[in-house]
Amino acid sequence: MNSGKYVFAQLLHFIDRYEFEKCVSKYNGDFRTREFNCWNQFIQLLFGQLTSRNSLRDICTCLKAHKNKLYHLGIRSHVNQSTLSRANESRDWRIYADFGQYLIDLVRPLYATNPVPNVNVRNEVFALDSTTISLSLKLFSWAPGKYSRGAIKIHTLLDLRGNIPSFIHVTDGKYHDSNILDELLVSPGAIYIMDKAYIDFAALYNMNESGAFFISRAKTTMNYKVIESNFNIDPTSGLRSDKTIIFNGYKSKKLYPEPLRLVEYYDEEKDILLSFLSNNDMLSALEIAKLYQKRWQIEIFFKWVNRTADAAESDHQNALGTF
Repeated sequence: MNSGKYVFAQLLHFIDRYEFEKCVSKYNGDFRTREFNCWNQFIQLLFGQLTSRNSLRDICTCLKAHKNKLYHLGIRSHVNQSTLSRANESRDWRIYADFGQYLIDLVRPLYATNPVPNVNVRNEVFALDSTTISLSLKLFSWAPGKYSRGAIKIHTLLDLRGNIPSFIHVTDGKYHDSNILDELLVSPGAIYIMDKAYIDFAALYNMNESGAFFISRAKTTMNYKVIESNFNIDPTSGLRSDKTIIFNGYKSKKLYPEPLRLVEYYDEEKDILLSFLSNNDMLSALEIAKLYQKRWQIEIFFKWVNRTADAAESDHQNALGTF
């Protein structure tokens, strides 16, 4: 018989409960709670995440089935689905947001020296994107989306060294992607990779003035003038051009008065010509194209988020169906 600790209990040992309780105290999270406090709520949700449970009902059923082992797992007792659901609904989300940020700040330095595959850069490299999760507007009236549907957007900044989210902001479905640039606290010297939905010249110029770099897909409707071209490129690598441009339009030139770099790359596999806009003149044109390719790491994160969200909404609908 195994006399050691269960793996889940060993994992809990690495979580600083003192820091967690600081977050709970900050928002008075355990006010009027008895046995099922914020810590017990957290570890039951953590158990569900690590064991790939599909819903709150699945978490509660699994814990109930192993009720004789809960003490050794570090869980005080199992609860039913409605208790866990009410705790999720009523307790201050900022407790878990603050503790999540503490954990992110703890883990990110461990990957700070990890290389970005196929690109030799020492800068911090982030991918910025959002995912839309469709919801029932009858159940989630606070989250209006497009076309009379409910939806939320999860705006995420993913650190590509370790693929760790360093910033997450949840809005309703009508919130425009480019507005999130005003919420970011940019890090000088860091490289931010984004698609054309984030083309906001005023926000990008603020990023440039802060000493940060960006790589974005360029819009086909841009009105610009080429002031310099780099002809020393290898067409066999997929590169088609590397230009320095300035905007011609009155508004765009006023919002972004500095020169920018326009790199064109042909993706042979997808048979498409891609244009990238950047304020970085130290990277090679091929490095800019390869860095943008790394942006797709954030899609893996979004796939996991959407699976979790689908399970949560199904849980909510099932709960309503029991009344």
